Amino acid sequence: MGSNLKNKGRHTLKKHYFLLVVVCLFAAFLGSEFSSSISLTKMQNNIEIKESNLISALKNDNIEEIKKQEEQKIEKIKKENHNNILGRSNGVLSGFINSFTTGSFLITIIQAIQVLGANIQFLAILLVILSLFIIFLLWFFLTNTYVVISRRIFLESRTYEKISKSRFLFLSKVNKWFKAAFSMFILYIYKFLWNLTIIGGIIKRYSYYLVPYIIAENPDIKASTAIKLSRDMMYNHKWECFKLELSFIGWHILGILTFGLTNIFYTNPYKVATFSEYFTYLRNIALKNKIPNINLLNDKYLYEKASINLLQKEYKDIIKSNNEIIKDKMNLTGIKGFLIKNFGISILNKKEKEIYDKQEVAEYKKHHYQNIIAAEAYPIRLSPLKEEQDQRVEHTNYLKSYTIVNIIMMFFIFSFIGWIWEVSLHLIKDGVFVNRGALHGPWLPIYGYGGILILIFLNRFRKNVALEFGTTLVLCGLVEYFTSYFLEINHGLKWWDYSGYFLNLNGRICAEGLLVFGLGGLAIVYLLAPVLDNLLNKLNHKFLLSIVSILLIIFITDQVYSNKHPNTGKGITSYSVSSTWINKLTI
Repeated sequence: MGSNLKNKGRHTLKKHYFLLVVVCLFAAFLGSEFSSSISLTKMQNNIEIKESNLISALKNDNIEEIKKQEEQKIEKIKKENHNNILGRSNGVLSGFINSFTTGSFLITIIQAIQVLGANIQFLAILLVILSLFIIFLLWFFLTNTYVVISRRIFLESRTYEKISKSRFLFLSKVNKWFKAAFSMFILYIYKFLWNLTIIGGIIKRYSYYLVPYIIAENPDIKASTAIKLSRDMMYNHKWECFKLELSFIGWHILGILTFGLTNIFYTNPYKVATFSEYFTYLRNIALKNKIPNINLLNDKYLYEKASINLLQKEYKDIIKSNNEIIKDKMNLTGIKGFLIKNFGISILNKKEKEIYDKQEVAEYKKHHYQNIIAAEAYPIRLSPLKEEQDQRVEHTNYLKSYTIVNIIMMFFIFSFIGWIWEVSLHLIKDGVFVNRGALHGPWLPIYGYGGILILIFLNRFRKNVALEFGTTLVLCGLVEYFTSYFLEINHGLKWWDYSGYFLNLNGRICAEGLLVFGLGGLAIVYLLAPVLDNLLNKLNHKFLLSIVSILLIIFITDQVYSNKHPNTGKGITSYSVSSTWINKLTI
């Protein structure tokens, strides 16, 4: 039997190798299991040491002295750090990194509490309680529960060819994350108490072996029921389970010799895949013997594929929608087809545009559900626990195309939002109003150009959020860097300088700014642009065209005037560039 289970486990691992390696790697990183491969123990110990030192200082009532020491450490970091790229002397990210590495952020929190009248002893106790509470929450919801998530992915992997990354959020989709976490917490308490008896702990380890698998199949099951069901399923099978575990001893020895590398890249996922087969084997026996509560394990299509006919019936709305789109599919050619397919720019009439946008939504849904309809992925609509369906495309059509008039109007809106953002930051920081930017009008074109370029040139990446975010970072970085370069070449002045910011490049771009642009880009693509487009479409077309024309005339006039007389002054161009450096650039 053991060799047969291992063969099936190897087949599952071969089919989903990279995914299952990552699943086990996360488990090791979180400390859920396989902690001998990778562990957070050292990091946790370091945190505890830092906290204990701080608590000791609180008890001695010398918080002011500690604050001075931490401030001196930060000043020393700023003075000694001369790395142009890894700057630590300016910016929000630099301040965060400096305060975190020195521990001064804890001092700030403590002093804020002191202002409310709390005493030092109370703060020491509060810090201990708060630290323990945070650690417990992380353990309760992540470390403790991740085993269930990993078992769910392994069980689906043995049956299906396609596993979506969204399956990591399976417990969230069925709204049972807390219940699963609580059940695993009860299991932990049971194990802890039995471990106090030594022999009982060893026996109960195998009695409770199947609990994570049971909860993975039915996270709505009660903790006590899951534990009893595991005991009943493991009755007369404990020794068998022990021998199956013992059969991996050679692999574990190899893991020691390879410093854990073979464990990470093969043994860990191989072992879980094998025991997933073992759980399925015991589940079948329990169903045959009709043991108590076995009817709660009723996720039929977790272990076998649904017929194509059943899937087509369950997903008939998706299939019907796809067929209608295929039947009435527009054959766009020429400049119209080129612009809308590659850049999302529509020069279609209103009726044609509506049809095309509906087709794009249908295409996305077709891609989203095609693996399920083909019986290659788990059919969530056939689950005993109804999962929340992904309705984002239906509520916010971020795949829509945009007319030229709306694109130009959104350019001005994004530019104005950018101007408001920077003016507000300066107003909060220095308490004075500064008209930011090289132009004199209330707009910062770099925000407008960036937003529109994201919509147009990254049009093909909208279906993949991670890819959209990554390409947005690259695009915005290029736009900001060369805009800065162009302004310095033409005017010999800097309108921004990120020198001293963490991860900056020649002071033109920095990680902090790119992160903001990346998040802003996602907001534009998936929320702001679709909403603005809907609002603009409600306006009278002639009225909107008149507004756009007036804004273009004013903007072009501002550009021409500012090219000779740029907006400069305190808070606008505080960064001068040496004439020698400019001469080198213009040679």
